[in-house]
Amino acid sequence: MITQLVKSGTSIAANYYEATEGESKKDFSHKIAIAKKEAKETKLWLRLIVVSEPKLRDEARILYKEAQEFILMFSKTRKTCNEK
Repeated sequence: MITQLVKSGTSIAANYYEATEGESKKDFSHKIAIAKKEAKETKLWLRLIVVSEPKLRDEARILYKEAQEFILMFSKTRKTCNEK
């Protein structure tokens, strides 16, 4: 689970970086959507880790909130991008 968490968590940053280098508005929007998807997956892994290791709840809660903030930012970014 930790390996999956690391993969999805680092993928958020990688996809955001790719989005900022997007070749078109459509490409940018698509890469932001992937980053959002990875943030959602990160939340899943955090939940599963807490179930298996309850002592990590406090640390996981902080990361969970951060992943949720990314989801909200990426949602708003895509909405704004697609409206223009």
